[in-house]
Amino acid sequence: MLISKLSDVQTKSIGEGTSIWQYCVVLKGAVIGSDCNICANCFIENDVTISNRVTIKSGVQLWDGITVEDDVFIGPNVTFTNDLFPRSKQQPETFEKTIIKKGASIGANATILAGISIGKNAMIGAGAVVTKDVPPNAIVIGNPARITGYANSHKETLLDANQGPLGGDDGGSNVKGVELYTLPIIKDLRGSLSFAEIDQFLPFTPQRYFLVYDVKSHEIRGEHAHRSIEQFLVCVKGECSVVVDDGKNREEYILNSPGVALHIPAMVWGIQYKYSHDASLLVLASGKYDPDEYIRNYNEFLELVG
Repeated sequence: MLISKLSDVQTKSIGEGTSIWQYCVVLKGAVIGSDCNICANCFIENDVTISNRVTIKSGVQLWDGITVEDDVFIGPNVTFTNDLFPRSKQQPETFEKTIIKKGASIGANATILAGISIGKNAMIGAGAVVTKDVPPNAIVIGNPARITGYANSHKETLLDANQGPLGGDDGGSNVKGVELYTLPIIKDLRGSLSFAEIDQFLPFTPQRYFLVYDVKSHEIRGEHAHRSIEQFLVCVKGECSVVVDDGKNREEYILNSPGVALHIPAMVWGIQYKYSHDASLLVLASGKYDPDEYIRNYNEFLELVG
């Protein structure tokens, strides 16, 4: 453990291998784990928990109510808050709780509003202003912060159905059970037609369909897995991006033609975002609606898929 003599470190709860550099103030109630690196000019208040292998760069203040899990990176001059309605000399009975979950990274000069949860392995861009919870693996930038991608996603762009999808010759995916289908498109003077039949392109017997449309470009749909239901997605107009995740591999696809479909089996996490203003997403499902079918917590999903 290395603690600079030029810092005021009052807590005794510091793990082995942690370094605290010059001009830091750490109050006595703070808890700091092992192998952390806390750079110069940081302030850490009492009700703060910092887990293991955390890096906190210079100029960061961690206020009461903030929890930082393992392997988090906090860039220089990141600003945290813990009171949504601050007044001079007036403290709330309890401060808002903010949690930065395992493996997340926060870029320089980002601002994190009070009561926010930053999901596992999420990435916050430099200068972003985060006003809402950030899902696991999401990449957010801007003011207010918007999701622009997902970490460790291999991106595939789907071309016109007559050209076929980019990527594997068989339409397969690195995500377990996910398949791409190139659907027929028939064109004549009257217009165009695309179709799929059971056992011909359509891999299951649908029990339900729904349409998703009029989605604002910054909104996120999905963010869940199904326990036993399969889905077949076709963007019949416009385009949207689909992220699929089996707990080990993650890929992202752009659905931009009625001649391309994505089959998502059960126990695969699915997200749809980046909707164009005119996008209409058709989803066929192998089962009827059942709220118990949904897994909406990503950590629970990871536990279930092992």
